[in-house]
Amino acid sequence: MAEAVRQELSALAAIFCGPHEWEMLSCSETDGAVFRIHTTAEGLVGEDVPLELVFHLPAGYPLCPPSISVSSTHLTRAQCVTVKEKLLEEARKLLSEPMIHELVLWIQQNLRHVLSQPEAASSSEKGTWPESATDDGLWLTLLHLDHMRARTKYVKTVEKWASELRLTGRLMFMGVPGSSENLQSRCGLKWKEMQREND
Repeated sequence: MAEAVRQELSALAAIFCGPHEWEMLSCSETDGAVFRIHTTAEGLVGEDVPLELVFHLPAGYPLCPPSISVSSTHLTRAQCVTVKEKLLEEARKLLSEPMIHELVLWIQQNLRHVLSQPEAASSSEKGTWPESATDDGLWLTLLHLDHMRARTKYVKTVEKWASELRLTGRLMFMGVPGSSENLQSRCGLKWKEMQREND
């Protein structure tokens, strides 16, 4: 990781020093740095909108833009995507220089305008992802389902979620090999053994 990036991370940690404003999620020479900034910005009707911004600075940063994730309890998913798109547009204008603080300041000052633009309003009405969504790189997510009764139903549900979120990957089943009947019979045997011990 370049010295300029280390200095930027140190400056960001000093700037966002309030409770829960800054959190370093991971940092390595090969994968870059991933961190979270909690901030607020003025919304459409003048209210404070809490924003959670997750930045991934790849190894080539600042010559390439960071990956950005935006979430907020006050915004729809489509509005979060629009905010992310606008932040990425601004990031492309600031290539080759440290930009994270500039991006946070920009969204704090411009969130109201971003949300009032027609594409933000129309995408929130449709509730769909814009076609220009960019690739955020490779992410690994594990979904642990405990006590699955109807495997086919769960598979369909997970595939539907993946389709709606435009995710690709593999669905793997880990744990006890064999069918659910086999598992139930083993549990039944264990229960009978426990009953015998208590008699």
